[in-house]
Amino acid sequence: MEDQQQCVKPKLLESPLPIVAMMPSSGMGHLIPMIEFAKRLTCHHNLAVTFIIPTDGPPSKAQTTVLRSLPRAISHIFLPPVTLSDLPLDTKVGSLICNIVLRSLPSLRRALLSLTATHRVAAFVVDFIGTDAFDVIREFNVPPYIFFPSTAMFLSFSFYVPQLDKAVQCEFRDLPEPVQIPGCVPVHGKDLVDGAYHRNSDCYKWLLHHSKRFSMAEGIIENSFYELEPETIEFLHSDEPGRPPIYPVGPLVNEDSPQTGDEECLRWLDEQPRGSVIFVCFGSGGTLSSAQMNELALGLEMSEQRFLWVVKSPNEKIANASYFIVDSHSDPFDFLPKGFVERTKERGLVVPSWAPQAQVLSHESIGGFLTHCGWNSILESVVNGVPLVAWPLYAEQTMNAVLVTQDMRVALRPKVNENGLVEREEIGSVVKNLMEGEEGKKLRYRMKDLKVAADKALGENGSSTKQISLLALKWQGKTTVTN
Repeated sequence: MEDQQQCVKPKLLESPLPIVAMMPSSGMGHLIPMIEFAKRLTCHHNLAVTFIIPTDGPPSKAQTTVLRSLPRAISHIFLPPVTLSDLPLDTKVGSLICNIVLRSLPSLRRALLSLTATHRVAAFVVDFIGTDAFDVIREFNVPPYIFFPSTAMFLSFSFYVPQLDKAVQCEFRDLPEPVQIPGCVPVHGKDLVDGAYHRNSDCYKWLLHHSKRFSMAEGIIENSFYELEPETIEFLHSDEPGRPPIYPVGPLVNEDSPQTGDEECLRWLDEQPRGSVIFVCFGSGGTLSSAQMNELALGLEMSEQRFLWVVKSPNEKIANASYFIVDSHSDPFDFLPKGFVERTKERGLVVPSWAPQAQVLSHESIGGFLTHCGWNSILESVVNGVPLVAWPLYAEQTMNAVLVTQDMRVALRPKVNENGLVEREEIGSVVKNLMEGEEGKKLRYRMKDLKVAADKALGENGSSTKQISLLALKWQGKTTVTN
């Protein structure tokens, strides 16, 4: 793919360029793909971008580090923190994020008043759970857009859920037949986004609220590409009253992990045979119970495969796992089976808390990825041609697991027992099958094809490149043509 950093970096306030304002929601998983989209607008289309970021406290180190590293044509503003102290202690993360946006609207209005006084704001792009900002954006005659950082499948479900809500009386997980999401493979109710798991919950009410407001957008920017989800994207491109134009612009992934040169895991990977290592990582917010962590360790040992495992201290409340980094002062190694590290030291490496995922997945020694099925992680796997073991934990990850196993056909999914555990024997078998088995070979060939398609999509004259150009020309006032 093109080097997104090799571009002119004009000074934002000295430039007459049109500005595109963007409002991400909390969490690096939503910020990163929006940043990658902004880079392409500034590097290749002579647009400037300013991020307007709602908060409920000081920005995280991860946020400030990545925002300060961006081209000078990309600026950022942190809105004053809102208070959430009046909300119940057990409020789910999705509801918290929606409340942060809602309570930040007065500050957003003031920020837009200042910005529009000195610049032509060509568009305002909000995260898909930030549609409450539309009411403020319209006051300034700025066209609103949605950036959808997940799958086209989840986007189709979002359009469909108001209709499903009217048609179904029971909980979706109790439906006897799979849900027929338009343009997608059927999905069992238990595998839908966890915001839809309890229909009387605040999370479900927020999902329904935002889904009904999608029609207010001038367009929806989707972080996928045609070859990855062809039937779904074809459906989304079909004429449907009330559905705005869809712009597939993916795969937008972070390829700029810091090249520190002293990461132990990268040095270790350099010493392993090509395609021989499975990378095990559950993302920034994914944790397992201590019992599941024990089964995973013993399952990796039973597989007899080389592995690189990013291990975190366990969380007994998996259902409450969040998008935010789990803050634990415990040594995660203390929760591993006795003697595990010593017994597997010849073919495995366990690293605490974090690894440079983009660099790891691009390493020639990596032959598989056991993942929580966050969409960013899946796209990074596609970009690098790495097949998957799908182990979803929260949010829409169960839907993503259905997509990668049944539709994209690039993943194996281990079975969960009646107690909610994936047992060691199942883990060992699935990992060995992915790395050595015939089924794993088929998945690897399929993923390699998708890697080629991803390269083309964001290459010169690629499908996603053309979609980004369409938007850029529209925002520059050079065309009114839609896709």
